[in-house]
Amino acid sequence: MIYFSTVDINTYSTWLEVDLNAIKHNVAEVIKMTGREVMAVIKANGYGHGMRPIAQACVAGGATWCGVARIEEALALRRAGISSRILVLGFTPASKIPDAIEHNITVALFNSELTQTYLDYVRIHGGVLRAHVKVETGMGRLGMPIDVVPPFLRALKNSPILVEGIFTHFARADEPDSDSTPEQIRKFEALLAELTPQGLKPFYVHAANSAAVLNFPASYYDLTRPGDLLLGMNPMTDRELPPQFRPALTWKARLISVRTFPPGHGISYGSKYVTSKEERIGVIPIGYGDGFRRVDGQQVLVGGKRVNIVGRVCMDQCMLQLDDVPEAKVGDEIVLVGRQGQEFISIDEVAKRWGTINYEVVCGLAERLPRIYIE
Repeated sequence: MIYFSTVDINTYSTWLEVDLNAIKHNVAEVIKMTGREVMAVIKANGYGHGMRPIAQACVAGGATWCGVARIEEALALRRAGISSRILVLGFTPASKIPDAIEHNITVALFNSELTQTYLDYVRIHGGVLRAHVKVETGMGRLGMPIDVVPPFLRALKNSPILVEGIFTHFARADEPDSDSTPEQIRKFEALLAELTPQGLKPFYVHAANSAAVLNFPASYYDLTRPGDLLLGMNPMTDRELPPQFRPALTWKARLISVRTFPPGHGISYGSKYVTSKEERIGVIPIGYGDGFRRVDGQQVLVGGKRVNIVGRVCMDQCMLQLDDVPEAKVGDEIVLVGRQGQEFISIDEVAKRWGTINYEVVCGLAERLPRIYIE
């Protein structure tokens, strides 16, 4: 983990800058908006931003829980000194149940057979396993059918599994005009209404992901579970992100070569791009080995101006057409994602260019990219 104040960025040829203050700010904005506790979802290495520092920033910003996909992530957070509550939202192997108990990690229960295996491990190893029950309301992924939840919870009463939460996951919360999410909320609330008079409703109820935080206040319940929203990323593709949320990530590189090529000169593999006149071509040390895809029509910022990437993106390098920035020189700072001068390239713009979503862009950022944290 490298902090901006302790490193000379001139020693790097390419790097990511992550603004931890922006993350703290975004957590506080979600709490302000919802009036609820926040479970910061930081799976997949904090959506490529770096799990440990992102978790620390989220907790410092007011998050009381961290949500992860796998118990390995939860255990890594504990080793890093994260003491907040942690929920494993996905599958936990039964053999890891003793670790979950020892390190106060909460697991998800989503079918009876696996839960029985967990019970066997708890009874052998001792202790109490904290758990949240996941309910299937329309996502079609993990989750218990609604009709089996009441008897399931009843059977776990007075067992060494302490069910302290119940949750569901929305399939289309990023589509506020669709009936899908209201219908999921209706099903979930009907279940909660059935559980309450029987004394079976767990203490924590949660459902809202980032898109639901923006679109469906009825789903706030006791906790919200934002992920990309805390990083200043837009969970919707057809609406603007509210302006109070600040992007945390900037991706930069150094210009490592500037040359003038004559007309008719091929650039990069396959000579797909051929100079039409005498052209200034620059090189930056970024390629698909870093997670920058081999896609045509890309742009980066040089001297506060947009310039085109020309020729095929290589594994470790790509080429820039620099005729519009004659002042560009070796050593200049290039921005692939973020702001430079008055220009801004967002993760969402990159995702659209790549034909994907912003989650996939940041989760694909290679481990070899240095991550520098700014506070």
